Amino acid sequence: MTIDLRSDTLTRPTKEMLETMFAAPVGDDVFQDDPTVNALEEKAARLFGYEAALFCPSGTMTNQIAIKVHTTPGDEVICDALSHIYLYEGGGMMSNSLVSATLLTGDYGRINAEQVRDSIKADDIHAPISRLVSLENTVNKGGGCFYDLTEIQRIKTVCVENGLSLHLDGARLFNALIETGESPAQYGEVFDSISICLSKGLGCPVGSLLLGTKEFIKKSRRVRKRFGGGWRQAGYLAAAGIYALDHHVNRLKEDHQRAKVIEGMVRRVPEVVEVLPVHTNIVIFQLAEGLLATDYVQKLNEKGIRCAVFGKDKVRMVTHLDLHDDHLEELERRLVVS
Repeated sequence: MTIDLRSDTLTRPTKEMLETMFAAPVGDDVFQDDPTVNALEEKAARLFGYEAALFCPSGTMTNQIAIKVHTTPGDEVICDALSHIYLYEGGGMMSNSLVSATLLTGDYGRINAEQVRDSIKADDIHAPISRLVSLENTVNKGGGCFYDLTEIQRIKTVCVENGLSLHLDGARLFNALIETGESPAQYGEVFDSISICLSKGLGCPVGSLLLGTKEFIKKSRRVRKRFGGGWRQAGYLAAAGIYALDHHVNRLKEDHQRAKVIEGMVRRVPEVVEVLPVHTNIVIFQLAEGLLATDYVQKLNEKGIRCAVFGKDKVRMVTHLDLHDDHLEELERRLVVS
């Protein structure tokens, strides 16, 4: 048995999801006549209280489209230094949108209103124009921690007062919502655009959604085409998204519970000196001085435990739909007992 904890993107469609996909009516999404894609977009937009949505292949694409639409070349994006849009999207905001980034140091990747206010550039020809604030929820590099909605609302006030747009990289937003009890519509009221991922905790094989106004999504559709993201009979994939939104949101709590179990295991491992607080489905831990994450991950791989290098001395494990209690029992035997 291989215990794969590298990411929650590793899941495979359930039998019921596959059956839904095979039965989906499809068309050509570039012509906007795929009925299942249209249904998914309408469902997601309605869920968050937006006018429209756009189905895309990846969360990186939805984030990069949003940045492109919200900004013009030479503008500035304000975000945390741990942000996915900065660290893990291939320098896309710089190469795709020709914008710079002001990087803030928040609390495990969560910035606050005061930091945003203090970082906004004055109207000076020597400085870029501060145009967009991007938040990430949950924060991948922050160990799956999530924002307090009140703080997000305070950040929104700062953005409105200074004419900035507010975007959310909500790749794992549903993980946060399950923990806070807040609704998608509450987030839709605050952000100018939201990106949500269907292929992480929700268990779809591929796909993300970008949410916003009709005008924003109309512009986004053009950018998606320019980025090479126009697809044809995408309804087979959209059907998986509809199924996931109907059946896989509430079960995220199970992933969070299993992550807490893994946290307890990891704390008993001699090579581990620190574990980031576990809030959702991500466990990040730091190794003792002198130990390299690359070596340790290889050692675990030889035991049939797959996880991810997350820095020179940090390792990440992620729980997901395909991880069950029997995996946890075996993980403890290999990780702690042996």
